[in-house]
Amino acid sequence: MSFGKGCHLHLIDGSAFIFRAYHALPPLTRKSDGLPIGAVSGFCNMLQRYVDDNAGGDVTHVAVIFDKGSHTFRNDLYPEYKANREAMPEDLRPQIPLTRRATEAFNIACKEIEGYEADDIIATLSMQARDAGGRVTIISSDKDLMQLVGGGVEMLDAMKNRRIDAEGVEEKFGVGPDRVVDVQALAGDSVDNVPGAPGIGVKTAALLINEYGDLDTLLERAGEIKQPKRRQTLIEKADQIRLSRQLVQLDCATPLDFTLDDLEVRDPDPDTLLGFLSEMEFRTLSKRIAAAMEVEPPVIPDAAPQAPGEAAPDWPAIDAASHEKITDMAALAVWIDLVKAHGHVAIDTETTSLNEMQAELVGISLAVEPGHACYIPLGHRSGDADDLFGSDRLAGGQLPLQDALDALAPVLEDPAILKIGQNMKYDMKILARHGVSMSPIDDTMLMSYALHAGLHNHGMDALSERYLGHTPIPIKTLLGSGKSAITFDRVPVDDAVAYAAEDADITLRLWRLFKPQLHREKVTAVYETLERPLVPVLARMERHGIEVDREVLSRMSSAFAQKMAALEEEIHALAGRKFNVGSPKQLGEILFDEMGLVGGKRGKTGAYATGADVLEDLATEHDLPARILDWRQLSKLKSTYTDALQDHIDPETGRVHTSYVQTGANTGRLASTDPNLQNIPVRTEEGRRIRTAFVAPKGRTLVSLDYSQIELRILAHVADIDALKQAFRDGLDIHAMTASEMFGVPLDQMTPEIRRQAKAINFGVIYGISGFGLARNLRIPRAEAQGFIDRYFERFPGIRAYMDDTIAFAKEHGHVKTLFGRRIHTPEISAKGPRAGFARRAAINAPIQGTAADVIRRAMIRMPAAIEGLPCKMLLQVHDELLFEVEDGAVEDVIAAARDVMQGAAAPAVRLGVPLIVDAGHGANWAEAH
Repeated sequence: MSFGKGCHLHLIDGSAFIFRAYHALPPLTRKSDGLPIGAVSGFCNMLQRYVDDNAGGDVTHVAVIFDKGSHTFRNDLYPEYKANREAMPEDLRPQIPLTRRATEAFNIACKEIEGYEADDIIATLSMQARDAGGRVTIISSDKDLMQLVGGGVEMLDAMKNRRIDAEGVEEKFGVGPDRVVDVQALAGDSVDNVPGAPGIGVKTAALLINEYGDLDTLLERAGEIKQPKRRQTLIEKADQIRLSRQLVQLDCATPLDFTLDDLEVRDPDPDTLLGFLSEMEFRTLSKRIAAAMEVEPPVIPDAAPQAPGEAAPDWPAIDAASHEKITDMAALAVWIDLVKAHGHVAIDTETTSLNEMQAELVGISLAVEPGHACYIPLGHRSGDADDLFGSDRLAGGQLPLQDALDALAPVLEDPAILKIGQNMKYDMKILARHGVSMSPIDDTMLMSYALHAGLHNHGMDALSERYLGHTPIPIKTLLGSGKSAITFDRVPVDDAVAYAAEDADITLRLWRLFKPQLHREKVTAVYETLERPLVPVLARMERHGIEVDREVLSRMSSAFAQKMAALEEEIHALAGRKFNVGSPKQLGEILFDEMGLVGGKRGKTGAYATGADVLEDLATEHDLPARILDWRQLSKLKSTYTDALQDHIDPETGRVHTSYVQTGANTGRLASTDPNLQNIPVRTEEGRRIRTAFVAPKGRTLVSLDYSQIELRILAHVADIDALKQAFRDGLDIHAMTASEMFGVPLDQMTPEIRRQAKAINFGVIYGISGFGLARNLRIPRAEAQGFIDRYFERFPGIRAYMDDTIAFAKEHGHVKTLFGRRIHTPEISAKGPRAGFARRAAINAPIQGTAADVIRRAMIRMPAAIEGLPCKMLLQVHDELLFEVEDGAVEDVIAAARDVMQGAAAPAVRLGVPLIVDAGHGANWAEAH
């Protein structure tokens, strides 16, 4: 077909596909020879998905465009162009040629030209196709290509399934496609090392271009700019800005050695494509494509293990058409029989909110095997949300909610049937409000966490893309976003079936994939003893919630506001003028331009950095930065806690119901959200006051039990420091003992200042603190702080040995372990530059912090049995502390029972060489109890 009017050209950004595939999947090697093929696997799956998505469509011509090499004409213009890009990963380098071969195997045109970037080839082909009367879709999200949009040329972000037209370009850049180059020339690009105009970002660049029309006019009239620094930059850096324009401007006249006609869509040759896939040992993808082509799949002897990103052997594709809508009790009975026959079921609930305490149940989806899933609509509404007469009517064709739950309850509560979910705690809490309990359970999110902590997040969409090669239906396509967003009960039932049943189907496949991996990777014990049994414990705690006194919070908010106002007056007096205390930009100008304090550093926007670390350094020189820190702390306490907590009080219970996230930290520490109760500061008087708002109801008392210095105790054990272990056994003041050991000061002559320094070092060492960091904490010279650290390691050499051994282990194995076998992956451990220090500190700390987290998890799991029969409830877990609500007469009994559990939580799995000690307190509010 000769290219002309009516033709539609697709241009695929090959590099984007490659890097997406490489970073989305774990390392994979060909079994026969160890060749890295993870990126090739992902690339082939993406190409196959592209072919499937466009089969029978209007695409007439297609090509995958690649970069030929690293040196282009832009390097001749500016040798530093892209100079700061990191080198290609070693395991990706041999896969690049294979992606070209893969493209050719799919019989898709594969093009690259020496001396030009792929973007230039795409630009030239786009203009040629447009001039010939055809349409162009560029499959990429690269912002550099947005200058081509318009006049029949559009972009498609395939990962988000989002089309980018001229309006989308203007939304991103603030200008139309014809002025994108001007904005980029001003803003520069740190990734490609395009210098641009220092201090001018995209937003400012767009404002300037919109005001003056184009870049040339702006530079000609730069003398008219009122802002002096901006005017000076535009005048002095005019040549640099023009050079930047040359670097970002795509070459639409790249010399091509082929024509548009050479890019015509062609069907792949089965022998060629399947031969390549067989060579790569992609067994599952070969079978899937062979089935689509209606030919015999190739025989791959001794095939490689299943590649992440490929569907499991013999699993059907995830297809909405195969998912069933349940609209009568007879059909539900059939599914209940299926669940009983299989002995397991994947389940997911659809609701009107993420707040489990207030969400309404809209529907339930089930799956018993891959490709066999259903959705039971229960609460979908007819009419628009703003239709006052129709908004509360239930849509037709749904089962009565209670009838469905009555039928499902026996199988959901049957101990012989395994219930499988993704983030099962949410579904358990939703169903518990309807009187249905689920046990036993499996949770794919927690399985992934046990297997892959530190490698990626564990949300269902990410896991599906990474391990199943399938992109789930985005929830935003059903609900929308922003002010126009709807709740799930407003989603048409048929759309809900496709979305919800897919979730259950994906969850079941992930379970089948992860369950055997737990055993192979030797993390079954972590999942079975630390993750799965904690789910019902957390669900009960979250449903209990904790009572909060709104009046106390309100009074604190008023007091904080008054204190902030007084601080503002003091700050204005110190600054010599009024300014917006909450503006980092204005603050930076006062500190460094007007007051002349040293240490000012400007960021990309041209504004000075005024973060807490900067202000803490300056606070030793001047009172203004210290007062700003005080003001910011009060502002955060007011906005984050005393104001926001009032909005989190449940109107029905009068309590705050936080949600715990088991996968929120790589080390196993729990995270608290909506609201976050773990970050309430306790080192300041104001922070401690916030805890007074958390109260016990009449006739009850709050009881707090808190591990004493648990991480230091674990450090003493894992680093085998005899002096520290003996001190803990003898019940000594560990900070005073450390100070005595380090500084040669007898315990009876210890001063608070020396003890404070030893305490800072003790805790700092756990986190890999540097001399610079310790100097800032103690407000002492850096050399003196480094001397303290050096002396510490000399006195306790086992700690340095532990650190060195831990880093070596992480580099060899790609992870570190807690004493209970939890793996924390360390993918950045061999990184260069600033990331290296952070990665090493994290690796050193992870086994200690992770072991402490495991200990308190074990205590929480054992706690319900220990306090059964006692009039109390476990309400909160905050770092090393557990908080209980107890009837007044049972306080001492609960403390005794809970302390026994916590102090013995490590055994019998781990026999620590130091005792675990738990401090206890109680009171009418949390502050009194702690």
